Amino acid sequence: MKVDLTKVKPYGDTLNDGAMQLSFTLPIDSSEEAKESAIILAKKMGLEQPSVVHMQDLGPQFTFFIVYGNCKHTVDTTKIKVAKVEQETMDFYEINKYIKEDIKRKITIIAGCTGTDAHTVGIDAIMNMKGFDGNYGLERYPEINALNLGSQVPNEDLIAKAIEVKADAILVSQVVTQKDVHIPNLTNLVELLEAEGLRDKVVLVAGGPRINHELALELGYDAGFGPGTVPADVATFVVKEMTKVRK
Repeated sequence: MKVDLTKVKPYGDTLNDGAMQLSFTLPIDSSEEAKESAIILAKKMGLEQPSVVHMQDLGPQFTFFIVYGNCKHTVDTTKIKVAKVEQETMDFYEINKYIKEDIKRKITIIAGCTGTDAHTVGIDAIMNMKGFDGNYGLERYPEINALNLGSQVPNEDLIAKAIEVKADAILVSQVVTQKDVHIPNLTNLVELLEAEGLRDKVVLVAGGPRINHELALELGYDAGFGPGTVPADVATFVVKEMTKVRK
């Protein structure tokens, strides 16, 4: 199948048919008028021949829609440049060997969901011993002292613990992102670390469903990891960054 990477469209049944599906909620009662509203909105978003294939009443003044349509727009993928962590991820054994031979001591990594965030699934997948998707969590690494502080950790408490245990790296998980609440919280942590004179002394990593490397760099972090990240990805970055910064 030959694909023109300068004119990529969504794929449904055949190449370049532009077929796509989207879902959304409108703050109106479920009705034929609501259905037509969804179709009009889809057309304004650039979908051709949109059709509502599912409409669900969510209660007074709320209706959920699933819409099919054909996208007329294309994207030139050859011109896209994305900031991302460039590394070859080491496995469990290679990381521990690297710490022994290159850092020559055990390292300490602390992590937590900061602010009001109580969603620990992501940080637990990275830290907990059982890990994620067949990848051991950092608690299982013999050369890493991994401390998971859990949920709703104030930034001040996270920093205090980092000072207490002489942390080499801090991992921050942000799942709650409504109204971009994660931005001021992540920024505040950097500012507090700078005030304590610690920012350049730790590897600082952010993670979450709406976190990417570009955003993390903009906010003053060393790296950002999004969905699909496994413990070895984070551990590889931390140990490589430690030797790059401190040698």
